[in-house]
Amino acid sequence: MVYLCRFTGEKSDHLMLNTRFLMNRILMSLLAVTLLIPLGCGVYSFTGGSTGDAETVQVDFFTNSANLVEPSLSQRFTIALQDRFLRQTNLKLTDAGGDLHFEGEITDYRIIPIAATAEQTAAQNRLTIAVRVRFYNRLNEEDNFEQSFSFFSDYDGNLQLTGSVLDTAYEDIFERITLDIFNAAVAKW
Repeated sequence: MVYLCRFTGEKSDHLMLNTRFLMNRILMSLLAVTLLIPLGCGVYSFTGGSTGDAETVQVDFFTNSANLVEPSLSQRFTIALQDRFLRQTNLKLTDAGGDLHFEGEITDYRIIPIAATAEQTAAQNRLTIAVRVRFYNRLNEEDNFEQSFSFFSDYDGNLQLTGSVLDTAYEDIFERITLDIFNAAVAKW
């Protein structure tokens, strides 16, 4: 609101006071917001997970007890689960005595055709991997669980499940399974 003096055409003192008051209110509001934002973010994690007071995570080697055994699967899955927790938390990886502890085994590794061609051959195949996980929270035993997780990846039936096709399938499957395990353990979703 602008007030002009009727006789002189100059801004009144009232305008100056009004402007100063408005500027002070804006500055105080910005200061309050700036101070409150860090307080609100301290409780929230952008990954959606809360590790509480835990400082370490232990991920034991996941053995492969599936009927069909892929030689590198156990090592690659174990590393993928370790990487998930190292990327999305501030936890440190340990070999023993972890505050959060994961162990388990790969229980299923299967390839099935999901679409056929007119010549009765597979147009598309599906790789499915399942793992059984036992999770122990040393600091809060109520969070402990044993649960199975699985996911799949589809690939063209004309391709062999080797090289980059296998790598892509593993990336897709591990991304989903490790996210589901992460959510079950620390996000409680």
